[in-house]
Amino acid sequence: MAERLTTTITPTIAASSAGTEARIGGTVNELSAQVLAERGARADHHRPRQLTDELMRAADLVVVVGKAEVTAPHGVQLEVWDTDEPSARGIDGLDRMRLIADDISARIRAIADRSRP
Repeated sequence: MAERLTTTITPTIAASSAGTEARIGGTVNELSAQVLAERGARADHHRPRQLTDELMRAADLVVVVGKAEVTAPHGVQLEVWDTDEPSARGIDGLDRMRLIADDISARIRAIADRSRP
């Protein structure tokens, strides 16, 4: 979700996605895809891939969304987004995904703001 939101919100920032527990060969969560579509982003061609040291070294910034523990290789800038989990408050389904997308979108805008010269 973060990759697709980034390229939609700030097309000048290149983003790619990889997971700490990626389901290789899987697809994007259906509810996530619906929320992305509502925001003008497409996820139909996205395929999960596993996060590797090589991918992290190729990035200017590695963002970890959620509580996954990631050890970045030396010299890699790592930012952890401890995102809101609406289901902890009994919010599920599309409403949950929309709130998660709102949280991630705000963080993407903050990165874009601090990246401007």
